[in-house]
Amino acid sequence: MKQEPEFVYPEWDAPANVRALTTTRIGGYSKPPFDSFNFSLKSGDGVEVVRRNRMLLVDSADLPSEPVWLRQVHGNQVIDAATSAPYTEADGSYTLRAGVVCVVLTADCCPVFLCDRQGSRVAVLHAGWRGLARGVIEEGVRRLGVPGTELMAWLGPAIGPTAFEVGDDVCHAFSKQDVDVTSSFVKKPDGKWLADIYLLATQYLNTVGVHDVVANNFCTVGNQDRFFSYRRDGQCGHMASVIWLDHDAAV
Repeated sequence: MKQEPEFVYPEWDAPANVRALTTTRIGGYSKPPFDSFNFSLKSGDGVEVVRRNRMLLVDSADLPSEPVWLRQVHGNQVIDAATSAPYTEADGSYTLRAGVVCVVLTADCCPVFLCDRQGSRVAVLHAGWRGLARGVIEEGVRRLGVPGTELMAWLGPAIGPTAFEVGDDVCHAFSKQDVDVTSSFVKKPDGKWLADIYLLATQYLNTVGVHDVVANNFCTVGNQDRFFSYRRDGQCGHMASVIWLDHDAAV
């Protein structure tokens, strides 16, 4: 018997009309290795199964509309979900319009949720290390059109700091940035590095004025029963992180 979908909700002080959640792998129709609540059409899962999962998300999470799905490329493009076509190439979306659902897919990368204190605008970003180094957070904040001090952020389920092993190439990608992120990397005896993607995202948010940041500190790699993880499994499904405005809000 199929389990009911399970969601992770932000633990932040967002206005009541800001609604957000991240799915888990629990509750959908996909078969192994995509079991069972997979939302990625590029994973190798059946197209019709993924579509059933997507409709189940709309119904079970009481979404006001189908999310505006993206074609993610680990870049820094952030689009207006209210005016963009589905499957636009981007790694984040925002909206100022009630009823429009923004979404990103992840399976170790960090979903970064943003909203303003008035509940008039929201965004969600796909922040892997490439996206962070390429400025997806800076672009997301810029597109929201208010100072970072007016925003709050929640960091959804991502790979944890003891599981994210990277090479010198990743460290070098960040060494070229203006942001000092040396504290996000710990050198291992074998010459590899452990990277803290939660801390990286927080440091980039702080740099653009967003200091009200809450991280859940889950580890997708270490929670096999709840989360998909590309680093752990290779071929796998993807979770969906969605955010929307529940009713009209003054801008």
